[in-house]
Amino acid sequence: MPRAWTLPDLTEQIYDAALEPALWNEVVVGIRDFIGGQACGLISKDSVSKFGVTHYHCGVDPHFIQLYSETHCKFDPLVSLPAYGNVVSIPDLLNFDDYRQGRFYQEWLKPQGCVDVANVVLDKSESNCPVLLTVLPGKDMLDAEMRRRISLLVPYANRALMINRAIEHRQSPALADVLNGLTAGIFLVDANCRIAHANTAGHSMLGAGDFLRSVGGQLVARDARVNQNLRQVFGADGEAAVAAGGRAFPLTAHDGTRYVAHVLPLTSVMRNGEGKSFKAVGALFVRKMELESQSYGDLVARTFELTPAELRVFLAIVEVGGVPEAADVLGIAESTVKTHLHRVFAKTGASRQADLVKLAAGFSNPLTA
Repeated sequence: MPRAWTLPDLTEQIYDAALEPALWNEVVVGIRDFIGGQACGLISKDSVSKFGVTHYHCGVDPHFIQLYSETHCKFDPLVSLPAYGNVVSIPDLLNFDDYRQGRFYQEWLKPQGCVDVANVVLDKSESNCPVLLTVLPGKDMLDAEMRRRISLLVPYANRALMINRAIEHRQSPALADVLNGLTAGIFLVDANCRIAHANTAGHSMLGAGDFLRSVGGQLVARDARVNQNLRQVFGADGEAAVAAGGRAFPLTAHDGTRYVAHVLPLTSVMRNGEGKSFKAVGALFVRKMELESQSYGDLVARTFELTPAELRVFLAIVEVGGVPEAADVLGIAESTVKTHLHRVFAKTGASRQADLVKLAAGFSNPLTA
């Protein structure tokens, strides 16, 4: 019986695959089970020649993978690639009865016991050969719930693929250039909170010697409680970091400016440009807290049909981290925050505040400049 994957579980697997591409083999299985389809895969498809290459897949006989690459990619009805993040299936593009008379359905899809196929572009770049997530729903058509679940995974997969590309070029300045171009402070740390790497924004924060400092090469927070929590999170060879993935910590500068730090567990050995290896067990993303101007708020609201009040509570919980703090920031009663929070849980399928932080991570994407 397929595992009942939750969105937080699956996003954690996707984050791991961002640093260890071989783990995509397990991720595509999780994606298939989360969506509820028969098969899925990550493919690259040239927008001109329509030639397709399957990188990772599950639920499809390798014989059909070869047939697709050699012949049937040219007859795929989804030859016109959709815009990033748009989930399209056969009925979205052409008459279904006509499609069933064609070679793609008769020779490739029907023998697999499938009637429909869905594609979504995971690559924000303007590449002529983007990466797509392809899903075969099975004997039934793609339904609204499957489409919604596919859409939820897009921002997470996009970020993971971006990190994959950066690490592929780690022998050149590419990874450092990517990180240095971001406005968020990024710190890669080992189990003892030693700083293995910091981007330009991170060095600027350390140079100010305010809410974060480097003491003997270790990352130290001015707030004693946060400092203790960071050591617990990144200790024990990263086991605690994995458990705390997506957790947020509030940080406050001397002038009252507030920041939020998010934990991302790392599970692989990374290397710098000189080939020197270090065990980075976690990454800390630190950015200024701007509750009223979250660029991902509209997308979250549309995806989960949140009311304006529910969205404000969602953002407050993600950025501040607790009901009392959210009530203080929003200027409303804690009971009101709890009421809206329960509705947010019901609409998003989350059960804990930590789940909301993980969910928001994919939409907010601290890896964007």
